[in-house]
Amino acid sequence: MESLKEVWNGVCAYLKTQMNEVTFNTWIAPLSLSALSGDEVTLYIRTDFQRDIILQHYQEQLKNAFEKVLNFPVHIVIQTEEDLPVSPLSVDSGSSQYEYTFATFIVGASNRFAHAAAMAVAENPAVTYNPLFIYGNSGLGKTHLLNAIYNRVNQKFPQKTVWSVNCETFANEFYYALEHGTLNKFRDKYRGADVLLIDDVQFIAGKESTQEEFFNTFNTLYMDQKQIVVTSDRPPKDIATLDERIRTRFEAGLIADIQPPEFETRVSIIKRKAQLLKFDLSDDIVYYIAEQLKSNIRQLEGVVKKLQAQTLLSSEPLTPGAVQTAIRDIRNDDMPEPVTVGRIISEVARTYTVSADDILSKKQDANISHARQVAMYIVREVTQMPYDAIGENFGGKHHSTVLYNVRNIKKLIEKNSKEKALISDIIKNLENN
Repeated sequence: MESLKEVWNGVCAYLKTQMNEVTFNTWIAPLSLSALSGDEVTLYIRTDFQRDIILQHYQEQLKNAFEKVLNFPVHIVIQTEEDLPVSPLSVDSGSSQYEYTFATFIVGASNRFAHAAAMAVAENPAVTYNPLFIYGNSGLGKTHLLNAIYNRVNQKFPQKTVWSVNCETFANEFYYALEHGTLNKFRDKYRGADVLLIDDVQFIAGKESTQEEFFNTFNTLYMDQKQIVVTSDRPPKDIATLDERIRTRFEAGLIADIQPPEFETRVSIIKRKAQLLKFDLSDDIVYYIAEQLKSNIRQLEGVVKKLQAQTLLSSEPLTPGAVQTAIRDIRNDDMPEPVTVGRIISEVARTYTVSADDILSKKQDANISHARQVAMYIVREVTQMPYDAIGENFGGKHHSTVLYNVRNIKKLIEKNSKEKALISDIIKNLENN
């Protein structure tokens, strides 16, 4: 194996053959391999509660997978946000050359307002723009701004407690606290924050118990004059099943959107990334990349990194064909994750506060049966999979059972606007992320 990435890819490929898709996506996919020293494997994940679950239930499978790939015994260590002095929302933690700070955020007409608002919040938490709600499509810099706020507040106000977390992780921690009787600890953690940064808040929509907990956390922080910043892929008014109390509080603060970068900003992003990598790119190549990739900053940065790697490996100058190939590869690499049955079941399970295993089981509790019917309906709507194939994915259910369940949900959403909005939000979350 030549790199950590290759080792981790091999481990993941093996584990996918040893566990179901839902388990892999929930507990293994969020991990990253941060170090391999001798027989010690160091993994990173955001939260302590995720680490505890993985060590309790999946440590042996991880250990076996690494030993299969490396051909020698290993010891597994999992570090979390509290162990490492980095922002838990970093999406490029493997590169020490590119910190997600305000200094590395390229400002243009498409993001100037959101950038200015984020800077104001970081310089004076809870004094201006509280709460701050930033929205925009994936890959435009929302998470970068959250990281920038996180880093600046920690630098300027080291005495403040800053929590930055993805909304899905917030929800999972909440469910874990409910199940294990540690709700007071969970509440002390989040309601004791001086600055709370929540990424992808759209995932809270429809999850009633989580919304209630978030609402109370929000109120506590706001009344204590603590700063709250959230991001989403759409504005509050377009999150159909967002609790009205939460919506009005978001709308009472400052809402800032980020649009796809214009040509000049794309050029600046490419040049800045190349500069950070100490990689010379001609203006002709920079302009060509900027013309080809227009809607996603991660794609722009990714193609520069790919071209640099190709140049280092081949020691040959870039050709137009190499640039075109790199752009095509980046577009393919950055395609949205396919909406699989496993992803649908996971999202339905989170929304209806049941487990994915419950949905796949033969349990007939009313809430589980309803979630199972919704999952079958969404699988049919989104993938157009045949009824018999859907049945196979749900534990060998007969196609007539699947057809009945799908028709049942169709009838329900014709009469129940709330349920229709909830299912619509689930589908949007699946298609946008």
